[in-house]
Amino acid sequence: MLMRFSIEQRHLTDVAGKPISREGSEVSFHLLDAESADDAVSVHIRDRGAEVIGNVIKFPGFQAVATMRCADGVYTLQVSPASAQRLS
Repeated sequence: MLMRFSIEQRHLTDVAGKPISREGSEVSFHLLDAESADDAVSVHIRDRGAEVIGNVIKFPGFQAVATMRCADGVYTLQVSPASAQRLS
């Protein structure tokens, strides 16, 4: 059974590993369907050709936090249900 998830992606560091300034910080939001928050992280990271840094931290209520590294830097991901409605 699939559920809709929202992923908040926040840019932490650039390619050189330098922190992104607060004024220049980029935040983007993505919606996707997955069976769990962990699966949502996996799909999001795979679609971007990125890799997980460390572990995916799961919380009650279908929420998770993860860190990913891709070609343009490091990002933190916050995953939460987008709605209570499950998709078939």
